[in-house]
This record gives sequence, structure tokens and C-alpha cells, in this order.
Amino acid sequence: MSEKNGIRSKSDLLLFFILLLLSVVFLSPIFIVLMNSFKGKFFISEAPFQLLTKETFVELKNYVSGIEKINFFHAAGWSFFITIASVAVILLFTSMTSWYITRVKNKVTNSLYYIFTFSMIVPFQMVMFTLTKVANVLHLDNPVGLIVIYLGFGAGLSVFMFCGFVKSIPIELEEAAMIDGCSPLQTFFQVVMPVLKPIVVTVGILNTMWIWNDYLLPYLLIGTEYKTIPVAIQYLKGGYGSIDMGAMMAMLVLAIIPIVIFYMTCQKFIIEGVVTGAVKG
Repeated sequence: MSEKNGIRSKSDLLLFFILLLLSVVFLSPIFIVLMNSFKGKFFISEAPFQLLTKETFVELKNYVSGIEKINFFHAAGWSFFITIASVAVILLFTSMTSWYITRVKNKVTNSLYYIFTFSMIVPFQMVMFTLTKVANVLHLDNPVGLIVIYLGFGAGLSVFMFCGFVKSIPIELEEAAMIDGCSPLQTFFQVVMPVLKPIVVTVGILNTMWIWNDYLLPYLLIGTEYKTIPVAIQYLKGGYGSIDMGAMMAMLVLAIIPIVIFYMTCQKFIIEGVVTGAVKG
């Protein structure tokens, strides 16, 4: 027994060091960006990995400069609006669609499921130019139109995960609700939706991180009039390739903070939702 315990303790120690090393690898870029956001432009270029000193520290000058140059709070307002609205629309429509696909078994629903899953493997670059032209024709080149387009691109993965989770819900719950006089909509919102909470949070987190950090779709469709944070940060580039690196690092830190807070708040639901939705499905 002591031999087995010794082997187990060594393997646990090795696993601990591997996980510690991976944590350092993943967290070091964030630490470097945070550190450089308090440095002067010259020191960021010449010594990006050097720790902060009295000579390199410029207090909050980079943050003030970046906020003023790109009108950060205006961009943040559009980012919050587009992200929250898009995620809410994705969660509502894809959860209802998944419930219908899972419970109504016929050729149409099976075909719909495979169409949704197939859409996950289509690269955005294949439809990028066609999408911009169609969006212009249909007048979707505005924040509301962008929300509709995010629904289309986010539906594949969301439906796949929701369908897997719905299959694990006992159908007897829904039958009991309908016997008590609930309509299909009442059954969904009062019985099914509360049970879907773990996967709703998981899908919400995945889509929030994608939409909040997305640069290409907002840039192609809504341009400079409704700049989101990733688009606005690009305007810190000056003429002849010059970049205000200090302000850019500071704005990257401000852009990261909301999504980190959101992720840390909801992280306990991620593993439960992914495992139940993907494995059982």
C-alpha cells in the first residue's frame, strides 16, 4: 500500500507542476500586457519583458490617452449592447429550436439538426464577401442587423449543445406539465428552461467571449459609425505604421476586464454544461 501511495503522490506532484507550468504559460501574456500598459512607449518597444521601475512607470497616462483618442466609453456602449442583445437572441431562439428538434422526431427536424451541425464546419472566410454584399442589400449593415447575423453564425454550436442537454431531460416532466394544462410555450419556459440553466450559462459564456472579442464582423458590416472596442482599438495606429503602444496596451486591459469578470462569475456552470450537453448528446 505504501508503494502505491508513494507512486500516487509522485504522480500528483508531477501533475501539479504540469498544471502550474500551463497556468504560467497561459497567464503570462495577460501579465505582460498589464505590465506594459503602465510603461512609456519607448520602454514597451525596447524592454517589453522588463518589470516596472520608477523610470518606466507612467501611472495612468496610457489609460487617459487611450480613452480620449478612441472615445472608449462610446465604443464600450456599442460592445455591451451588441454582445448582450446577440447572446440573448441566440439563447432564446436556439434553445427553443433545440427543444423542438429533440422532441419532434421526423425527417424535417433531423435534417434541421444536421444543417445546424454542418454550419459549424463552414469557415467564415468562405462566406465573408458574399455576406457583406447580402447584408448591404438587406440593410443589415447596422447594429440590429449585426445581431441577426450573429444569431446565424452562433446557432450551429448552440443548437448542438442544447440538443445534447435536452436529451438528458426526462420527458415525463413535460408530459406532467401538459396534463396540468400547460401550453407548449408554458411547458418550455416554466419546466424546460429552468432545467436548462447549466447549459444556458455555458452557451452564453462561449458566445459572449466570441462576440465581445470579435473584430472582423463589426468591421466589415457596421464600419466606423458604430465602433465596438476591438474595432476602436485599431484606430490607435497612426500614419506610416506608427502605433501608440502604451495606449493600445491600456485599452486591451480595459477590454479584457468585463469578460474576465463575467467568466469568473459563471465558471462553475461551464464543466457541468459542457459534459452534460456534449457527452450525453
